[in-house]
Amino acid sequence: MIAFSVNFIWEVLQGPLYEGFEYDWQHISFCALASIADMLMVLILFFGFALVYRNVNWVMNWDFEIIVPLILVGSVGAILGEIWHLAHGDWSYAEAMPLIPLIEIGISPLLQFALLPYMIFLSSKRFIPVTNLEK
Repeated sequence: MIAFSVNFIWEVLQGPLYEGFEYDWQHISFCALASIADMLMVLILFFGFALVYRNVNWVMNWDFEIIVPLILVGSVGAILGEIWHLAHGDWSYAEAMPLIPLIEIGISPLLQFALLPYMIFLSSKRFIPVTNLEK
């Protein structure tokens, strides 16, 4: 729920950076659908890192060797996803979207998956009871 909520807020706030976006039912519902996809990607990141580290509680032990790969994987995923969606005409950027030189993708969607998974996992640590870690 944290992943959906945070991504939904991000999607709605970055909406004006996309061509033709308006705060109407059609666009807000598209943001909700995109947030479901974003939430699933966060879950894939979580379980992918759990497999790599062989520990489902990997979020409890943050260090540089976990944070940097998480940000890099999220960034690469965002870049590939944006390239795919832009090439297929799923969306286009408004003039207001700041672009990353050379790859010409928006900085907002890149930051979304570079930073939000880390922030989501960090905030979700509060909901994991310490007693569950001892089992």
